[in-house]
Amino acid sequence: MATKRAKCEHLEAFDPDTKKMAKAYECETCVQIGDSWVHLRTCQACGVTLCCDSSPNKHASKHFQDHGHAVITSAEPNENWAWCYQDRTFLKF
Repeated sequence: MATKRAKCEHLEAFDPDTKKMAKAYECETCVQIGDSWVHLRTCQACGVTLCCDSSPNKHASKHFQDHGHAVITSAEPNENWAWCYQDRTFLKF
């Protein structure tokens, strides 16, 4: 029996051609507190770039929890994907 992938209205509304890009290759919050990060993600609602869940501070996840901005994209070079925190859904583009 095949499993159906749940649809995500957030990623269905996401347009890779208009994705928000990182203003700088840094986690804005880690820079403020003098800490480091592993990988970067850019919020597609407001454009802030923050650290991933592999980083000690997990600022991108905290941003979703605090602001409800569901969709992030990788800010890493040559990575073309988006993630919806709310629906836990991945999109490669």
